[in-house]
Amino acid sequence: MKHATEDLLKAMTLEEKAALCAGLNMWMTKGVDRLGVPPIHMYDGTNGIRKTNSDEELGITGENMPATCYPTGSAIGSSWDTELLHEVGAALGAEGRQMGVQLLLGPGINMKRTPLGGRNFEYYSEDPCLSGELGAAFVNGLQSQGVGASVKHYACNNQEYEKMITSSEVDERTLREIYLNAFERIVKKANPWTIMCSYNLVNGSYASENEHLLNDILREEWGYEGVVLSDWTAVNDRISGLKAGLDLEMPGPAHYNTKAIVEAVAAGQLEEAQLDKIVRRILELVRKTTDSQDDRGQAAIDYHELARKAASESMVLLKNDNRILPIDAAKVTSVAVIGKFAKQPRIQGAGSAKVTPTCMDIPWEEMKKIAADSIALTYAEGYPQDDREDDLLIQESAALAAKADMAVLFVGQPEYAESEMHDLTGIELPLHQVKLIEAVAAVQPRCVVVTCSGTALAMRPWVQHVPGVLHSWLAGQGSGKAIADILFGRVNPSGKLSETFPVKLSDNPSHMRLRGENGKLYYREGMFVGYRYYDRKELAPQFPFGHGLSYARFAYSNLKAVQHSGQVTVTCSVENTGDVFGKEVVQLYVHDEECKWVRPEKELKAFAKLALEPGEKKEVRFVLEERDFAYYNTKYNKWVAETGYFQLMIGSSSRDIRICERLHCHFGNEEISFHKFSLLSDWLSHPIARAILESCLEEMNAHVSDKIRLDDEFIGFWGDFPAIKIIQMFGQSWLIDRSPDQVMEQLIQKFDRERHA
Repeated sequence: MKHATEDLLKAMTLEEKAALCAGLNMWMTKGVDRLGVPPIHMYDGTNGIRKTNSDEELGITGENMPATCYPTGSAIGSSWDTELLHEVGAALGAEGRQMGVQLLLGPGINMKRTPLGGRNFEYYSEDPCLSGELGAAFVNGLQSQGVGASVKHYACNNQEYEKMITSSEVDERTLREIYLNAFERIVKKANPWTIMCSYNLVNGSYASENEHLLNDILREEWGYEGVVLSDWTAVNDRISGLKAGLDLEMPGPAHYNTKAIVEAVAAGQLEEAQLDKIVRRILELVRKTTDSQDDRGQAAIDYHELARKAASESMVLLKNDNRILPIDAAKVTSVAVIGKFAKQPRIQGAGSAKVTPTCMDIPWEEMKKIAADSIALTYAEGYPQDDREDDLLIQESAALAAKADMAVLFVGQPEYAESEMHDLTGIELPLHQVKLIEAVAAVQPRCVVVTCSGTALAMRPWVQHVPGVLHSWLAGQGSGKAIADILFGRVNPSGKLSETFPVKLSDNPSHMRLRGENGKLYYREGMFVGYRYYDRKELAPQFPFGHGLSYARFAYSNLKAVQHSGQVTVTCSVENTGDVFGKEVVQLYVHDEECKWVRPEKELKAFAKLALEPGEKKEVRFVLEERDFAYYNTKYNKWVAETGYFQLMIGSSSRDIRICERLHCHFGNEEISFHKFSLLSDWLSHPIARAILESCLEEMNAHVSDKIRLDDEFIGFWGDFPAIKIIQMFGQSWLIDRSPDQVMEQLIQKFDRERHA
């Protein structure tokens, strides 16, 4: 851009400013030719660049320009690998520059409230710590190449059903702790150039004009200075959106709203200074993206090889009884490969995230390359393309499996099941696939099932009858080779589930409130989402959050935790006690023993992926901040970490805790305030307040016959009474020249003085 942002802003007419607040067409912003302000190009990009053949078309159906198709969000979320996410982000940035892309619409980081979410395959996890850390790494990688990110969908976009007219009704604590937490992490750790708002309403106000979300939290609290853009057609009341902080309307040109903005300024309904703030942010985005489109001299990237690597890191070995995997040529001479997905794999979901891949690895072909002449592979289709039950195909498959040394079945959710614009109807495999697995397992006990889906799968009863399960997710164009490499042991699986796999759909905490009624969806499970619910309910999932097996074995030891200067440093040692190279995801959970408010049994607060040779031992070190021990206190509208005992739990999954340390932590942010109806227990919880109240009661006892003694029996009975009511109850003969209200006002004033003395 030729001129500085402020100079451009001063030179622009009101009409030019208003026009700049909407796109030029489906994928471009508007420019200002006379001032040398260029348009910028943006395209979908959660797991690859979906660049359409024309900027005037949406391009949801049909083929778009070929680009590398990486694992979808749910897949790469299960890598638990921030370095990998940074690498993939940087590769997408480099490829984006080559394709003329200046802004990539991703990553998707909404929480997985229910496994039925139609866009779950785009999102990383059910946990905000994992999603936030991975998202920040991706954004930093992408923007290191001069291509902006657009973190989406802000906020509470957890279903597709009637999403454009449904209000997500979420209490403030749940909103902060679960649904906004990942966005906050990314804003503070990666400063994304844009954030995309969602279609839905949040607590009765559209996300595109929600002042609490866009201004109070995003701008004022988090200090975000980037551009907020709308999801496509998510704008409803443009002037309300501008006032709340929605900068850019997509798609454009939206001439009607340009006119509405000009008229609103002229009528005094919108201050031009407020419009200037928005235009300034848009101009800054244009400057960042256009100034960054230089030749960075980066070494050539093998995009397809990176897609293979990402797929390998993402797949999760769920079950491996009797070490049936990896396939050993010394023990196995023939393998029956069964299932249409072996030759026609699913690699991604449908909708705006669907990428036209540059090429695609086929599992069957990749398995043949590795097996070569040492292992004979045979193939059976297993099931038809549609949902018909074909007994003949099942019989043929079982007969083939019975003749081989082992069988590998490729199954998964059908193509139509997982897509933007509709939610799933269930999380079970199609019935014909279940019957296929059971028939094959009945004649071939050495049976491995390779599942593919973008969300959690229910696997009973068939999972009890097979010794091996590898979940391949929707892992992009390199997934075929990644599957073959893992099956034959060329790659040691290291993925861990980024979401809980329930035994059945009805186990999910949101099951009774899936779609909402009359335009409102109540998040009544609160913060008990995913593993937080299963822990509190003491309900065993099929496979827990964080679960994933390896061909190696890992031993944990030497856990130490110390607090210093407000931080808690946690260290432990992890050793590969197996005989092959492997990677282990070390997961740190925190349990608050003494909180006054209800909290989950434990919450993920840090993680690290370690690469270890056989016999190698490494120390992992985590540094936790005060915020990692805090909950959102709606009484004071702030994050509060209470002094007390915490358990620091390190494990290989949320249900496989290996070592634990109990630590007393002291925090200094426990500001407390009192009002007329504060409870007796509140007054007794703070040492200064307790001393003030005890002095008051001592004075009162000198004038009354029914004296108060703050022993366990009295507190146990009266603890949940407001202190003022106790004075009313027992101090009537003392209250001669003052009222209970006046007594409490004096106590509160004294507390405020002494606390700040």
